[in-house]
Amino acid sequence: MNQLKRNSHIKSVSAKSITYTDEFKRIFIVEYEKGKFPRQIFEEYGFDVDVIGPQRVKSSADRWLNAYRENGLLGLHDSRTENTGRPREKELTLEEKYARLEAQNNLLKAENELLKKIRIAERGLKESP
Repeated sequence: MNQLKRNSHIKSVSAKSITYTDEFKRIFIVEYEKGKFPRQIFEEYGFDVDVIGPQRVKSSADRWLNAYRENGLLGLHDSRTENTGRPREKELTLEEKYARLEAQNNLLKAENELLKKIRIAERGLKESP
């Protein structure tokens, strides 16, 4: 826990949970869209994946990517302290809707590029004796 608390990308740590900064979540999305793997991103930003646990890295990555797909960068914001649990009644502005769609589109493009790279690598492995 002390090792994690020293990392500038950690908001808080307890025996059961780790809360990452919103900044790190944004960095994670940008790096992931460049084609990096979640473990690689965590390690590059000072996390010991063996301490955190590979499953926690995977689940955090999945959670952030889903939130980003659904709500763009707004979905990465930790709103637990300000969330009342009530559903949003506010209608999104055109700019907010556009920003969400653009973020979702960028993520889908990055995922497609990654899948293309994987397919090309798999073809290369099948062709090699």
